[in-house]
Amino acid sequence: MLRRIRIALAVVCFSSITLLFLDFTGTLHAWFGWLAKIQLLPAVLAVNLGIVAALVVLTLLFGRVYCSVICPLGVMQDGFGWLGKRRKKYRYSYSPAVSWLRYGMLGVLVIAIIVGSGWLVALLAPYSAYGRIAQNLFAPLWQWGNNGIAYLAERMDSYAFYSVDVWMKSAAVFGVAALTFVILGVLAWRNGRTYCNTVCPVGTVLGMMSRFSFLKPMIDESKCNGCGLCARSCKASCIDPKAHRIDYSRCVACMDCIGACRQEAIRYGRQKKRPTVDVSEGKADVSRRRFLSGVGLVALTAAAKAQEKKVDGGLAVIVDKKIPDRRTPLVPPGAQGLKNMTAHCTGCQLCVSVCPNGVLRPSSKLATLMQPEVSYERGYCRPECVKCSEVCPAGAILPVTVADKSAVQIGHAVWIRENCVPLTDGVECGNCARHCPTGAITMVGSDPEAEDSPKVPVVNIERCIGCGACENLCPARPFSAIYVEGHERHRIV
Repeated sequence: MLRRIRIALAVVCFSSITLLFLDFTGTLHAWFGWLAKIQLLPAVLAVNLGIVAALVVLTLLFGRVYCSVICPLGVMQDGFGWLGKRRKKYRYSYSPAVSWLRYGMLGVLVIAIIVGSGWLVALLAPYSAYGRIAQNLFAPLWQWGNNGIAYLAERMDSYAFYSVDVWMKSAAVFGVAALTFVILGVLAWRNGRTYCNTVCPVGTVLGMMSRFSFLKPMIDESKCNGCGLCARSCKASCIDPKAHRIDYSRCVACMDCIGACRQEAIRYGRQKKRPTVDVSEGKADVSRRRFLSGVGLVALTAAAKAQEKKVDGGLAVIVDKKIPDRRTPLVPPGAQGLKNMTAHCTGCQLCVSVCPNGVLRPSSKLATLMQPEVSYERGYCRPECVKCSEVCPAGAILPVTVADKSAVQIGHAVWIRENCVPLTDGVECGNCARHCPTGAITMVGSDPEAEDSPKVPVVNIERCIGCGACENLCPARPFSAIYVEGHERHRIV
């Protein structure tokens, strides 16, 4: 019964989180958006103490149920493991914990947070890894299916569905997502939860606490006949059937062992007697473990003070326009600037998935790899849209209202004289001025001494908010005659 409850809850959480990344309308976040905010690492980076405390209490009470129910990457691995059972049902075996690798990866995450290496944090975060898989691999299939339905509906004079553009937002990030999916799929299909108990830093942190959980699976030696079915069905490889002991730091409370035991020798409950031997650590130095735990807590607290990274923006060619060479990349309103984005973003790309205008896309630059940047080749950042600030679970994009967004200056427009159509082609334009939502662009004569000289734009930097309407709608090709230069720290106009 416990196993069935766990599976049901896992399917609900996994399906709901997946839909968050597939839903290009942004409507499902009103119902399921909280599932992204209860992921451990984003909650820590957002300094959401209530959620962090709740997850700690949950782990201390029930063990690592977070990994088997809430974490989408863990549930995805269980799906691959289930497929592996079709090949061979009882194929797992006990293996000692690889403590040096587990704590080593946790140390790497801690250092990455301290120095502000956002791309490395994004690479190690399990929730973010699944987000990239869903956004880059699953979402295109979902969108193609939607477009097919929209095509059929249009033939029946129904417009309940509408077509959307399907495009690769970043070749580098797509490659990372595809490689992650293949590696984790093969590992889970063959060996179960190998990634969770050797590489995942979140699993390591929860494992430290789960050893002291109030409720946990326990082996009754008086009933056990030594058949080893529990160990052969344990996806975490944490049950030593010969010693009748379970490594609780790796146990994800999946209850598979309880379902496999034919002697009912395993029960889930309160441990009455503390084991004298802790197989989870072997001969590891206790002081070293405590030191790593302390460093982890200090580093997570210091996440908001991560060092600032300054990088160049720009991705690949999109349709028939080229991205300008911005000295400072653009980040969305609510991010407050590059420092806050770099320090808090885990690269889950939930904001990218809900952006209705194709403005946000993951960076391909190493310093900010997988973190979102603003680019205006497919659209511009509409002043009435605040979807990205509503869905960010890590505090990288803080909530802003529509009124607040209209006053946030993420950058300012810069005019490039040699690209401007009235001067290069001798025709009237004024697209940038007509579509500027803040009235920051005025068309004036290019030659003050000639009344009939072609009119060119002049930008009032104090009024411009950097929305990109001018850059997006400029007819000049391949580079726009006006583009938005980012601000390292956002301003209020």
